[in-house]
Amino acid sequence: LHPGEYFATGDDVIISTVLGSCIAVALFDRRNAIAGMNHFMLPGSVNRTTDVVATETGKYGMYAMELLINQMMKMGSRRSELTAKVFGGGHVLRSTVPGAGAVPKSNIKFAFDYLSLEKIPVEASDVGGTIARKVFLFPQTFRILLKRITGNLIVDVEREEEAYLEKIKKQTTAGGEVTLF
Repeated sequence: LHPGEYFATGDDVIISTVLGSCIAVALFDRRNAIAGMNHFMLPGSVNRTTDVVATETGKYGMYAMELLINQMMKMGSRRSELTAKVFGGGHVLRSTVPGAGAVPKSNIKFAFDYLSLEKIPVEASDVGGTIARKVFLFPQTFRILLKRITGNLIVDVEREEEAYLEKIKKQTTAGGEVTLF
């Protein structure tokens, strides 16, 4: 998965992503053997008065969580039966992008605040630090294979995240109106 993407399935496949400061939340419904994962770059808000529809893509945590949960509910899951695993939030950006240094901590806080608010228990997590992570989710068993990325390999993750942050910044400043019906 790339930033802003999510995927849910009950099939015997592998869902994977590479994370630096981004967060991936894996959700599992044991009763229906459905699992999914998202990958978001910026937190969003856990304030219920904020209109989730106003966010355009899954690049924001709030929207990414709702997209994944809604997809799993369409497949037969119930919110009350979900459990979670949380990964990422590594401080890997040595960026000139304003505010980039606060992203990992904000992402981690958002993920745990959101899951707490939604009463979705967190079974495991591997967050923070100065490493990147490669995460493999096996949906039928909810097992995770986690590879910590250090050294020169972090440079590739850093480059991808900086490019994505710049893209988001340009999209945000481009503006536009949202009309709700």
